[in-house]
Amino acid sequence: MSDLERGESAADDGVTGGAAGSASEQPRGPAYDVGRRRAAGIYGAIVTAAIFAATSGLSTASLVVAVVVTLVVYWLAEEYADLLGEQIEDGRLPSPARIGHALAETWPMVTASFLPLAAAVVARLAGASSLTAANIGLAAVVLLLGAHSWAAARAAHLTGWRLAGATATAVALGVVMVLLKNLVLLHLH
Repeated sequence: MSDLERGESAADDGVTGGAAGSASEQPRGPAYDVGRRRAAGIYGAIVTAAIFAATSGLSTASLVVAVVVTLVVYWLAEEYADLLGEQIEDGRLPSPARIGHALAETWPMVTASFLPLAAAVVARLAGASSLTAANIGLAAVVLLLGAHSWAAARAAHLTGWRLAGATATAVALGVVMVLLKNLVLLHLH
């Protein structure tokens, strides 16, 4: 996302000081990086859940390839769009260092799939059917979404019902994916 999409400006991001440099060329600071990495991980987990839900007929090996390739494409496309938006804002191309930093910030979009995929592969190797292995991977995504959202809510200093609500919202997204998978399997095939 560009600074304008986030509701920020280069003048008040606290790093660039407006005329001293551009937001696209200078890192915005550790807190921004952590938040962006966390958001990328949540987004990657949601996309992983959607792929698990939509690809119910694939073998486990094909599922792994589908998830990783799709997430890499989403990751690169998101960063390309973000950096292109910054180029338009600033009137110049981002430096190779800025591109590398941006890609590193959002790499968790891809790595969010590793634990659910590992769970599916281990289940398959242990003798589970491809469908059962995919459901185990999908369950791992739901748990991962809960953990990511809980960590994000804690970082935002939420407590009590607000913490529970933020966590439950992400888990609900995962449960929707499970329900969609079952709808597709039971009623549309």
